Amino acid sequence: MPTGLPHRLLAPLLWLLVSLPTAQGATLPEPSGRVILTLSGDIAHANVGDEARFDRAMLEAMPSRVIETHTPWHRGKGRFEGPLVRALLATVGAAGQSVRVRALNDYEAEVPVADFHRHDVILAMSRDGRPLGIREFGPLFVLYPFDAHPELLNEVVRFRSVWHVERIIVP
Repeated sequence: MPTGLPHRLLAPLLWLLVSLPTAQGATLPEPSGRVILTLSGDIAHANVGDEARFDRAMLEAMPSRVIETHTPWHRGKGRFEGPLVRALLATVGAAGQSVRVRALNDYEAEVPVADFHRHDVILAMSRDGRPLGIREFGPLFVLYPFDAHPELLNEVVRFRSVWHVERIIVP
């Protein structure tokens, strides 16, 4: 029998450690690695000035969700994994009815927060067990569960499915 914590218990434990300061009303821990996502605007919990900055390890420590789906941009079905966007917004204490999601190339889409509560939209970090690189729509990709909800395969949702995400702004 292996010693130590089973892998399935490690991520929730790390998430608890990351989110504990937030639950107490303090700031988030500062990232120790390269920042890959910044949240700004109307947020209650920050870790660098008035922004919430996350490195990959911080995002991986959040409870993740898997979406197995086809997308309009990939061949075949993929197994995407990442934190729920609604959990990320709750972690930073985001207020507001919408967010602006900005990509590395400055493309920006406004997304109603209701989308994140109506559907299990994730900030995909990996596909088929491999981290998303820039050529694979990474490092972060707003992904809707298209196969579970075929009605999401429309032009409006496709424009909200931002890839190369680097910033989320809460107006």
